[in-house]
Amino acid sequence: MHILPQLRKLERKYRDTLAVIGVHSAKFTNEKETANVREAVMRYGIEHPVVNDRDFAVWGMYSVRAWPTLMFIDPAGKVIGKHEGEFDFDGLDRVISDMVREFDASGLLDRRLLEFQLEAVAAEKRPLSFPGKVITDPAGSRLFIADSGHHRVLVADMTGKVTAVIGSGEPGASDGIAADAQFNNPQGMALGGSTLYVADAGNHTIRSVDLAVETVATVAGTGEQALFRHVRGAPLANPLNSPYDLALGPSTGSGTTERGPSASLGATTQARSGRTGVLYIAMAGFHQLWALDLAEKAIAPFAGDGREDIVDGPRLEARLAQPYGVAVTGGTLYFADSETSAVRSVNLSTGRVETLVGTGLFDFGDRDGTGTQAQLQHAQGIAVGDGKVFVADTYNHKVKVIDPATKKVSTLAGTGVTGRQDGPADRASFNEPAGLAYASGWLYIADTNNHTVRVLDLSKMVVSTLEIEFRKLNDGSPNYPG
Repeated sequence: MHILPQLRKLERKYRDTLAVIGVHSAKFTNEKETANVREAVMRYGIEHPVVNDRDFAVWGMYSVRAWPTLMFIDPAGKVIGKHEGEFDFDGLDRVISDMVREFDASGLLDRRLLEFQLEAVAAEKRPLSFPGKVITDPAGSRLFIADSGHHRVLVADMTGKVTAVIGSGEPGASDGIAADAQFNNPQGMALGGSTLYVADAGNHTIRSVDLAVETVATVAGTGEQALFRHVRGAPLANPLNSPYDLALGPSTGSGTTERGPSASLGATTQARSGRTGVLYIAMAGFHQLWALDLAEKAIAPFAGDGREDIVDGPRLEARLAQPYGVAVTGGTLYFADSETSAVRSVNLSTGRVETLVGTGLFDFGDRDGTGTQAQLQHAQGIAVGDGKVFVADTYNHKVKVIDPATKKVSTLAGTGVTGRQDGPADRASFNEPAGLAYASGWLYIADTNNHTVRVLDLSKMVVSTLEIEFRKLNDGSPNYPG
């Protein structure tokens, strides 16, 4: 997934000389289903054919060893090269350019364009497209929805009436007036006062939205995907890698960046800055959590050494695996570590990482229980409330709850079978829910592949679908794409 933007640039540059065929060899059970592969192809805007290699037949034929692997095949059908792992665009660009010159000179290239009939993302008009994350503002009775497939953020009241649209709906990376600004696959959000922070995953940046004056600005990232880990530095000078979720925590002075405690985290500096606290970032592409100190204007790795695994211990020595969700409560940061199907925590006082649920990179399933007895499947969303940790068990199509004191995991809602059924929680169905938000006994769920937001009433244990209502434009049409 992290190489798709780079690959897309190559496809467009060499449209008449380069053909790309995607081969999807799934790790998780849920990813083997062709219907789910189809949804992923549409969600990420893939414009080349994709084979569902569910039994690893193509993987075996080409002696593949790692995700991702690129195989290079010449116009005569002969394998002439192989690359494992992510790549530098400029380097691969030069390789392909050299190949094009060589085979053009020999007369082997057929420059006729290949035309594919794409499966349209918006086959029907719908208010939401693959919503990734959702957060609540109980004090302001507001709901913020990352309308990821439409490349924008919606502001609504708690009943689903949209009061503001942030973003034009066209993918891009422009700041400025909120209605005209551009995002690319926005995901997690965090609210601090009148500022909404957005993890703009496709642009590898963190954006801020001033809700009072309705403007958007970039506060971290260069817009380019980083291929290597970076150290503490200026937020706008450090390239990021797939930031997927955000959580805002207080500046405690316990040391949020890798240089340890900072005297400048005091109240005086915070007051002058106008923006306070620490923005914790689930940096999926780096297999790390990062921290953006809003007062000090510095960003750095916070947890994880960058190697993909599940290893507890001191935060900068621990190992994480593609964190997709993060939440802070009290002195604890909880995160969904997706590739290990785990839920883990960081004690903000001691700086230690501990695993609540999850055992390994290839250990996953659907089982309630306590600690290592329980299993999840590629959990992506997390929320905290009422002393509990709520989890979007994405590939199991369920919502689960964890008691952090006992590490007991229980299913709250969902049958485990894909669907869109409302009603009693144990009979309700979802389709890859990826984001959660808690507010006063209610759980809001970004039901991604159903293109909806669902609501779980925790007192009655009933699931309903939130009806998204837009104000009408002058011509009477709703103001959403499609």
